[in-house]
Amino acid sequence: MAKKKRGKKHEEEASEAWLLPYSDLMTLLLALFICLFAISQTDQTKLQQMAQAFTAAFNMGGPSFFNQAGPNASMQREIMSTEDQGNAAYIEENRTLEQLQQQLEEYIEQNNLQEELSTQLAEEGLMIRIKERALFPSGSADLVPESQRIGPIVAGLLAAVPERVLISGHTDTDPISTSQFPSNWELSSVRAMTFMKYLLSINPDLNPARFSAIGYGEYRPIAPNDTAENKQQNRRVEILIARSLAFNPNEAYRPASDTDLVTK
Repeated sequence: MAKKKRGKKHEEEASEAWLLPYSDLMTLLLALFICLFAISQTDQTKLQQMAQAFTAAFNMGGPSFFNQAGPNASMQREIMSTEDQGNAAYIEENRTLEQLQQQLEEYIEQNNLQEELSTQLAEEGLMIRIKERALFPSGSADLVPESQRIGPIVAGLLAAVPERVLISGHTDTDPISTSQFPSNWELSSVRAMTFMKYLLSINPDLNPARFSAIGYGEYRPIAPNDTAENKQQNRRVEILIARSLAFNPNEAYRPASDTDLVTK
């Protein structure tokens, strides 16, 4: 009697060996896209954070693929270094202006000049404000003896930096009409010019080419002209140590122009 062929007890189970190379392939593809993304970006901090996140997710204790991305990271650092040259110069200039402000604030405190003198570090540069009574009599452009307490220290600070200096005169809205000053325009302009010449005369290290003077009359108040106290604030002389660099996050750094100072 012929023997029946014995069939297989069961079909072979489907092999799962393909899962391992498939997983490796997906990991490599993901790593490739991460590298392409990293090459196209200049934000080194975000790149490092992303690399750490994927390293934690895919690295099982061995060498991480992202550790091999050194050349790309180095290239990005070089690109950032080139782009940040202007930023470094801006930061250095800002640090210098902060130091000047601190020196002047210490002088103000030591000599009890809080009511006459103030400083403000703004986008345009370091602003020094001097009230009228510390420099001029009312309605006059002749310097008072009190100005000798302020002029030398301001001139010394200006001699320590190379930036341009804009000196501006300001008045309140009370009209003036004399043979010497037909309007507040003339009064504020002559006061600015007088104080500028005084600074240049007491410190020979100051380069006149850095200086300019302008009168704004009553048209740039810092307080409403509704009280005697507010009007006193508006009667002032301002010394602006102008920044040499203007910060623009979307463009390369550019030198600040005279137009920037006059139009702001």
